[in-house]
Amino acid sequence: MTEASGNSGNSGNSGNSGNSGNSGNSGNSGNSGNSGNTAPGPGAEPAARGTGTGSAGVSMAWIDSDAALVALLARWDAAPALGLDTEFMRVHTFWPELALVQVQVGAETVLIDPKAKVDLRTLSERVRRPGRVVIMHSASEDLIALAPLAPDGEPPIVGLFDTQIAAAFAGLGPGLGYQRLVAELTGVELAKGETRSDWLKRPLSAQQLVYAAADVVHLPALHEQLEARLASRSMRAWFQEDCDRLCASSGADDLQPHLAFTSLWRLAPEHQARLRRVLRWREALARRIDRPRAWIFDNALAGSLIETPPADANALAERLRGQRSFPRREIGTLFDLLSAPLAPEEVEVPPIPAPIRGEAAARMNEARTRAAARATELDLPPALLCPRRLLEAWVREERPAELDGWRGQALAGCLG
Repeated sequence: MTEASGNSGNSGNSGNSGNSGNSGNSGNSGNSGNSGNTAPGPGAEPAARGTGTGSAGVSMAWIDSDAALVALLARWDAAPALGLDTEFMRVHTFWPELALVQVQVGAETVLIDPKAKVDLRTLSERVRRPGRVVIMHSASEDLIALAPLAPDGEPPIVGLFDTQIAAAFAGLGPGLGYQRLVAELTGVELAKGETRSDWLKRPLSAQQLVYAAADVVHLPALHEQLEARLASRSMRAWFQEDCDRLCASSGADDLQPHLAFTSLWRLAPEHQARLRRVLRWREALARRIDRPRAWIFDNALAGSLIETPPADANALAERLRGQRSFPRREIGTLFDLLSAPLAPEEVEVPPIPAPIRGEAAARMNEARTRAAARATELDLPPALLCPRRLLEAWVREERPAELDGWRGQALAGCLG
């Protein structure tokens, strides 16, 4: 659940899901609190790669070979549920760099080392099989980290049970962190010591391994209690719909990235279409060279290039000076994108929405009040039932896909 991120805020868009509030992932980097006690990793003695017990009494196995992983997955093949978590870094790359994968099946805790070049596609194939519950907490960032392991067009997980989303549907509150949820449902108080660890460094410390194991060891107990609460509230299907939507959107390419540039809503339609063209190209380039979007060029420069286009490639090169990872060989391509005529299909793009003001704002506030009252009736967080983006879409006479599911039923009469 821990990551170091230099990639947040690079996209103009923000992906929303039913998982609102505080994430279990903390965007931190650095290596603090590590002792000199080492644990399994490259250079460890062979015995350390087997099953061991951490300083907190947690028994765990270390997997650093394809053969060991295949054997483990074969043993777990009939398991109805497994707990899953990742540790990763996302500072210099577009895609998160997996540093550790933790799995819990029954009482068995396993730590898998991606740095040992273990082929994690075998694990990915198992967690995408229908019929198994995959228990995670605040899974949105982990799903992005796992997305490159899945074939194109397939979700990284099938059968996700996100305990943070489940807690919100179960009436425990929105955005509960893992430590707080574990304490509330099991009475166990977890330490916070390794949230700023360098998970890519090897060997990992004993403290890091205990922390990593703790991130999954309690997931089966949380799952059992939350399943019962969801069933008693008749919200299991609603909850699963949000989990499935979260999985489906993980790592997906935003087809309309210009819509997040709300301050540019006054741009002429052809300029908005050109902005979309440039942003889509930046996205494809960032994925291809595996660098953060903002390192290629940031959002401020993207808007500036559309509002005041460069006169020639040399002028463009000058304005790109200081952008951290823009490939100089791509200057001509970007200039062509900025200057070439738009194809007819490129012009037909949804416009950046104007700010909601006046009568429309009053209607939205009235709808928000009705939705909040309905949330109280259902004992759900208002932002879970009807997030702001749904209210904005309603007042603009749009219909997001979420309103075709449980929210459309629950909000009938509120958004009418």
